[in-house]
Amino acid sequence: MRIIDHEGKQLGVMTTRDGVKLAEDTGLDLVEISPNATPPVCRIMDYGKYKYQMSKKAHDAKKKQVVIHLKEVKMRSKTDEHDFNFKMRHVERFLADGDKAKITIVFRGRELAHIDLGREMLKKVVDVIKDKGVIEQQPRMEGKSLTMIISPAAK
Repeated sequence: MRIIDHEGKQLGVMTTRDGVKLAEDTGLDLVEISPNATPPVCRIMDYGKYKYQMSKKAHDAKKKQVVIHLKEVKMRSKTDEHDFNFKMRHVERFLADGDKAKITIVFRGRELAHIDLGREMLKKVVDVIKDKGVIEQQPRMEGKSLTMIISPAAK
């Protein structure tokens, strides 16, 4: 196997025993870096320190990651104006917080014959939040409900 010392210098190709002996002499560990290379590449390093640095990198990457939640607002095709405005304020708040909003219009019984009323309500939703959000998923029927997903507009 090819051995690299703790300073990054190549020590050449040698047997595993010789590599382990060199690592023990320096008080460090022999770590296999690239097992698929021919010959495999090993490095003499402090493995505990290496694991710690990798966990710190993973932690920093996770800290910078943005989590987007999907918040749902349910309405009926007969939802009144005041209730509609109240729910639209919730949707606007969700979008302002950077979350996606799922608007669901639920139909019951004979209301399924009037899906067009639900589509009109979703058009009304789009008119209200046109500058705050973008339609990510167009309205579609899922069982007895009509759903649409809105994501926040780019800042």
